[in-house]
Amino acid sequence: MANKLVTIARFADSAQADLAKQLLDDFGIKSVVTGRNAANIYSGIPAIADTQLQVLENQAQQAQEILESQKKQEL
Repeated sequence: MANKLVTIARFADSAQADLAKQLLDDFGIKSVVTGRNAANIYSGIPAIADTQLQVLENQAQQAQEILESQKKQEL
């Protein structure tokens, strides 16, 4: 049975999602950004612009820890 994709983060704009995707790629975790077109068309309207970062379910915890660690370093 294949692992399914799960959403680990949501972003108001696709640029932030792309940065998070690149960070995960640097750690060897493959991810997918979804909702990019809606976010580009409706940027600034969070209810509509829902760009999501998804990873395989078995890598979700590690991916979330990496993103959280990056957030702490930015503070």
